[in-house]
Amino acid sequence: MTDTSAPQAPNQAGNGEAMPGLRVLGQYIKDLSFENPGHGPVQSQPNIDLGIDVGAAPHADGNGLFEVSLKLSARAMAESNVLFITELDYAGLFQLQNVQQNQLEPLLLIECPRLLFPFARRIVAEITREGGFPPLLI
Repeated sequence: MTDTSAPQAPNQAGNGEAMPGLRVLGQYIKDLSFENPGHGPVQSQPNIDLGIDVGAAPHADGNGLFEVSLKLSARAMAESNVLFITELDYAGLFQLQNVQQNQLEPLLLIECPRLLFPFARRIVAEITREGGFPPLLI
């Protein structure tokens, strides 16, 4: 005879509790701007100020839905001239299931933005390249 246990459902932990789950339901640009006030020849290496902010809020529909927002901003300056300013508000709609309250904040403010970041990074690189500058690789 062999000692085998009944197979577990994919969402079940070994102790019968449901496993935590995270699903990305969608990603989208909420706001995007690119200003090019000082386009022209640049004689020196520009100084770039970069800002990153994250936020999360429950979605109006409820059911474990959260909108997580990743805001990236960059300002390039050469001497006292502003070369470009770009701002991106990139968001995702996430569904969380069976997540304990003490795990909610790290999941929403660390893991969800980590999933959004590569896509937001690409958008910033493309918008700066389209604006006539080398791509800004964050």
